[in-house]
Amino acid sequence: MLRFTGAGVTDVGRRRDNNEDSGFLGPQFALVADGVGGAAAGEVASATVTHVLLERIAGLLDGDPALALRDATGQARAALRLAVDADLQLAGMATTLTAVATDGARVVLAHVGDSRAYLLRDAMLHQVSTDHTYVQSLVDAGHLDPAAARDHPWRNVVLRSLHGGPARPLEHPDLVDLDAQPGDRILLCSDGLTDLVPPDRIGDLLGVPEPQAAAAALVQEALDRGGLDNVTCLVLDVVDGPPVTGAPGEPLVGQLLGAVRDPANIAGTGHATAH
Repeated sequence: MLRFTGAGVTDVGRRRDNNEDSGFLGPQFALVADGVGGAAAGEVASATVTHVLLERIAGLLDGDPALALRDATGQARAALRLAVDADLQLAGMATTLTAVATDGARVVLAHVGDSRAYLLRDAMLHQVSTDHTYVQSLVDAGHLDPAAARDHPWRNVVLRSLHGGPARPLEHPDLVDLDAQPGDRILLCSDGLTDLVPPDRIGDLLGVPEPQAAAAALVQEALDRGGLDNVTCLVLDVVDGPPVTGAPGEPLVGQLLGAVRDPANIAGTGHATAH
């Protein structure tokens, strides 16, 4: 049965006052969510989406992981909308989401925004998510060379996110079957890493044998290059292990990172507010 082992590291960075990234790592499910820059209450958006996903997906992973991700993400999106309806100070909040889930047989990626997922197999790094950004749309249309995308002044303009506003087309995240196998390593990361660290360096550091050391090295590399944003890295090894068991409806157990660790950031608790 496929499952995840690994570690995650997050850091506020050199320029930010608070961490708008949230993360979770468990044996069946992992995610990175990054409150969208410039939006109100980014930490509330990322923490709320993470919290709702952990509550809702636990009872769905015995079935199709793609359906589980789609349904749980829809419920998280609805929770953001309810939060904005209850407190207009939260209007404009949004978050990226990059998550993987396994039912023991398949590993499926859900992705919206510009956080990224990479897969390392046989020392070869593959980006398995596609950025939902204005710059990526220019690349896809053939109007911009991919080599110029990293330094484009509009590279952080996100076209798709999970948000608390009115529904728009393409609300569902991309769903990708990763065809993962034991021995693969997956990196989920916020753009605080990828805006500063080129793919070849990411591949080198992701190859550090111990997941904790690899995650720490990736975050430190971003900090050494200026630490312009919050940076979160989850390093997951795909392994063959025993089935994950738990009581029906029981919340997932794993490592929480970033904004979601503070209950005050979770909408619906009566404490979450825009800053």
